[in-house]
Amino acid sequence: MIDFLLILLLIFAGQTLGSLIGLVKKPGRVTLYGSLSFAASMMIAISFIQLIPEGLKYAPLFLITISFFAGVAIMLIVDPLLPHINPELVKKEKPSVKRSVTMLVIGIGLHNIPEGLAIGVGFALASELGIAIALAIAIQDLPENIATIVPLYGMTKKKAKSFGILITTVLFEVFGFFLGYLVLKGTSLSWLGASLALAAGFMVYISVEELIPSAQIKKYPKMATITMTLGVICVLLISLV
Repeated sequence: MIDFLLILLLIFAGQTLGSLIGLVKKPGRVTLYGSLSFAASMMIAISFIQLIPEGLKYAPLFLITISFFAGVAIMLIVDPLLPHINPELVKKEKPSVKRSVTMLVIGIGLHNIPEGLAIGVGFALASELGIAIALAIAIQDLPENIATIVPLYGMTKKKAKSFGILITTVLFEVFGFFLGYLVLKGTSLSWLGASLALAAGFMVYISVEELIPSAQIKKYPKMATITMTLGVICVLLISLV
């Protein structure tokens, strides 16, 4: 029960702290872009250092490979329907603020489901794995939510409303967690292993297609190199805990 509550705390912690930081002090461009590249490297590292190796313990290589690319393929189909995390979004669609806010929240919420799935599947296999994944995702949620709430506040012009709206997207991650944990708990180990690879496919796609382009790596290559390296190191340290 304590492990279960810790998972939920971590899910809400990263999202909440990131939102508060973004509202209290709008970060500079270098800080914002650096935090996004850090988040991208963490998600990729989680996928290849934790999710896929753990999946290979329970499922054969061919099933892991198919599941990973299935995750990427699903995101390829779904992603064009969703708005992207974009620090410059505030400059777009000004005449329709309500629609922009709605689409942004739906998009971020749906992007949170794969993260919740990864935590849930990991927790279904072992509580320690679920907690490690939740901790890593909570850390990468910090910059991601900073990058999201800045344009959201720019559109709504109200801090409390922006914070409340963004925190509702956490429910999508909680839903993904329960889906991954309750539905897959008790199934065959092969299915659990395949589900970890599927979640890895989701997360790698989001990182490569969403976070890295938003991080403006070409403009700030040295900053990106440092922050992405730190992201990988952070995941490696978490894996040792």
